[in-house]
Amino acid sequence: MDIPIIYEDNHLLMVEKQPNIPVQEDKSNDQDLLNLLKQDIKVRYQKPGNVYLALVHRLDRPVGGVMVFAKTSKAASRLSNIIRKNEWEKEYLAVVRGVPEQQDTLVDYLHKDKKRNQVSVVSPQDKKGKKARLHYQVLETEHDLSLIKIKLETGRPHQIRVQFASRGFPLYGDQKYGSHVNKPGQQIALWSHELSFVHPVKKEEVCGVSRPPNRYPWTMWKNI
Repeated sequence: MDIPIIYEDNHLLMVEKQPNIPVQEDKSNDQDLLNLLKQDIKVRYQKPGNVYLALVHRLDRPVGGVMVFAKTSKAASRLSNIIRKNEWEKEYLAVVRGVPEQQDTLVDYLHKDKKRNQVSVVSPQDKKGKKARLHYQVLETEHDLSLIKIKLETGRPHQIRVQFASRGFPLYGDQKYGSHVNKPGQQIALWSHELSFVHPVKKEEVCGVSRPPNRYPWTMWKNI
């Protein structure tokens, strides 16, 4: 499988994840991104034995875009700390059904039912709820679909999908949280567009950008 490399050095590997590939091994036993990348590194650098590559953040299986992995334990520890302290910028592009306010900050408390792999909005008083916060801006609207740019402050499971769906603006193609308006087979229109942070070892700014694929509904907006 051809996995586009966005940035690579001795400490980090930043790639473009393709939609519908799990980031790590799961019950499906499908090929996963982490093991594919380990095998790629092993072949490209002719490394004997096991290859070290650490998963420090995740994307939902149907979502594509930029992801970063750590190639050393030092980088993994430091990068995990950067993520824990929210000292990085995560920007997504999404297409939602309907026309939200031009820009806003969404704050909710989310609870994940692990058995059903389903996330729901709960009361702030619910001890099982975890605070979720994001900022968004509507870039363009066409045929009752809106292209939006999202900056995450927190990285809760299914956060973007649940927060918009709960307000009546489900993501295009989202079968889990928008099945009442989306048809089976439609690909979710959510893309990890940009990651930026200070390199955990070199201490210089690193910024990786990935653009959505050339297919509907992304093709409705030429400036992408």
